[in-house]
Amino acid sequence: MSTRTPLPTVNERDTENHTSVEGYQEPPAPPAKSGSRHSLPRCRNSVASTTEEQPHIGNYRLLKTIGKGNFAKVKLARHILTGREVAVKIIDKTQLNPTSLQKLFREVRIMKILNHPNIVKLFEVIETEKTLYLIMEYASGGEVFDYLVAHGRMKEKEARAKFRQIVSAVQYCHQKRIVHRDLKAENLLLDADMNIKIADFGFSNEFTLGSKLDTFCGSPPYAAPELFQGKKYDGPEVDVWSLGVILYTLVSGSLPFDGQNLKVCLVRGGCVYVLGFGGNFCMGLMGHTIIEATIVTCIG
Repeated sequence: MSTRTPLPTVNERDTENHTSVEGYQEPPAPPAKSGSRHSLPRCRNSVASTTEEQPHIGNYRLLKTIGKGNFAKVKLARHILTGREVAVKIIDKTQLNPTSLQKLFREVRIMKILNHPNIVKLFEVIETEKTLYLIMEYASGGEVFDYLVAHGRMKEKEARAKFRQIVSAVQYCHQKRIVHRDLKAENLLLDADMNIKIADFGFSNEFTLGSKLDTFCGSPPYAAPELFQGKKYDGPEVDVWSLGVILYTLVSGSLPFDGQNLKVCLVRGGCVYVLGFGGNFCMGLMGHTIIEATIVTCIG
């Protein structure tokens, strides 16, 4: 039986370096326990952005920086007239190649389509010659990842409520013929009332029934086996696999696959052992989502 991949401490997690499935490398060994608390490796890279700031953009006063990336940063902002708080993603277009720009504008186009209570809303887009500003809904509760690091695994009742909201949003996307392709705890935000807000549609794409997608992207611990195997896929099934991993993470406070298990998953196409966390609802649903996605992988 496989061992759980622990959650890193707050100090350890930002040093983790996870790559996308494209150019996959086996993740580093899990960090040691800190007291009785296990840790969960963060599935993203973090680098410092430029220090240039603007006090205003449009009708918004820019406040503190709440996120950083390779060519972008996210700042908390407040509407000058209404006082409404928003998150402003500031993207340096001059640092992006044509392919990355195309991907960025696809993300914006998709976010404009989506209108669901559990998906971060895009309110406004402001573009200059060198910079793109995305004015988005601010989720003040932070990431589900950080919540799990701070509080540990969720009780089944709480996990069930959160998971219902996640599934509702993902189902809505699929009905709109949109696949997220990077569902993970870091991309699940919480608003002031602790409701789920799915964020970061950077890897999302539109899909057509009968046509296959062939871009292999996402975060390895949450990615479906077919992505590792280089197979083409319809779209929704890779999100379904990620949902199973997310549910496991909510109720256990850890990832189901460590580095060795990811390697096995890559080679064998999805050998899964689900440890006994949560009640019958969570256990049955975890097995159903992951096994169903694995069957699609094996026969499709």
